[in-house]
Amino acid sequence: MPELPPSKPDSDDDRAISRRTLLSGAGAAAAGAVLAGVIPQFVSGQGIVAAPQTPSPIAIPVDPTAVPGIASEALSPRSPFENPALAPIGVTTGSTLTPLHELSGTITPSDLVFQRSHNGIALIDPKKHSLMIHGLVDRPRAFSVGDLKRFPAITRTYFIECSGNGRAAFRGAKAEMTPQMVDGMTSNCEWTGVPLKTLFKEVGAQAPARWFLAEGGDASKLSRSIPMEKGMDDALIAWAQNGEPLRPGNGYPIRLLLPGYEGNASIKWVRRIELGREPWMFRDETSKYTDPLLNDTARQFSFVLDAKSIITAPAYPSRLAAHGWWPIRGLAWTGRGKIDRVDVSTDGGTSWTQAEITGPVLPFAHARFQLMWKWDGQPARLMSRVIDETGYVQPTLAAFIKARGIGTDYHFNYIRAWDVAADGTVTFGVGA
Repeated sequence: MPELPPSKPDSDDDRAISRRTLLSGAGAAAAGAVLAGVIPQFVSGQGIVAAPQTPSPIAIPVDPTAVPGIASEALSPRSPFENPALAPIGVTTGSTLTPLHELSGTITPSDLVFQRSHNGIALIDPKKHSLMIHGLVDRPRAFSVGDLKRFPAITRTYFIECSGNGRAAFRGAKAEMTPQMVDGMTSNCEWTGVPLKTLFKEVGAQAPARWFLAEGGDASKLSRSIPMEKGMDDALIAWAQNGEPLRPGNGYPIRLLLPGYEGNASIKWVRRIELGREPWMFRDETSKYTDPLLNDTARQFSFVLDAKSIITAPAYPSRLAAHGWWPIRGLAWTGRGKIDRVDVSTDGGTSWTQAEITGPVLPFAHARFQLMWKWDGQPARLMSRVIDETGYVQPTLAAFIKARGIGTDYHFNYIRAWDVAADGTVTFGVGA
């Protein structure tokens, strides 16, 4: 067994916790309390980062066996010692990111799934919402949410990722960036819904249809053109994630889910699907979501997300407290199906060691990897690279820039790095 660093005894400060934080579960929320806690703070032009509240501390029992515990609530709250949070908050146009470095396993809790908003989060009454499917079909029809739930449902685990995930680190990398800031626009959930091909068969999709448009029911009416081939393959109209209804920020009451495709194509609050012969060339696939290249051309309809990985621990702002064995942990995924393996380097890419995959490897889903590393107290640069089942290898930053140019604006899947200093501090590897 590897030797582990010595544990630090609890201090009085460790046992002091905010009553507001302790009661920040659903019971307090239902009573009108304002949720509070430690909100990750970083500069963003897209949202407002709340200033931390000044809590009134309460004592945590020295011996929990000597006093009665607290009463149950309508929804089970997290421990007051655990405060993962989306950030930034107050976003209406932009992104709110998942705290990747504070999570374990592969499933992202529903309340920590990243959000990409184009004109705020739509609030929709499910009894009034419907999905219209028309165009090149034999039987145009509007399906209520209740109608959709009458079809045979499937449940699958898939990741979603914004095509702009990683832009902040590419454009303005800083040593003081957490995994949340670097790559927090990806999450992995269990989704439940009806296969879109079932609905296409129900309405009688016509043979000439080669594309379909999907339109959202939010104020931006975000719309994308999607190949019919994808719609007839694994596309899903989802109404649940992680065993409960979708959260509003992730498309309640229904959303389109396109495994392996860039997240903006998985239209939230989907209300209309039209089948046609050609793509529609919406503003969101001409002025946005096209990727400029070096030769004065641009990639368009580059739906499939490239293979990618990120080390989530150790990473900023953590610190290695002692020499010896430490686990290097992270996440890997690919829009091409399954990952094949993940390699880890502790010397800046000079040599690589295959990491252990600690759970099942599912298509279009996050996989968790780890490698035990014996740190000798010397500076080190930690990196990970994923190889997927097609043989695609996650590129270095230099190879990524050579292929795509510095003006590229989407699909930032190059290798990330973390620098460990001699004193154990860990920072993002700028320019790796």
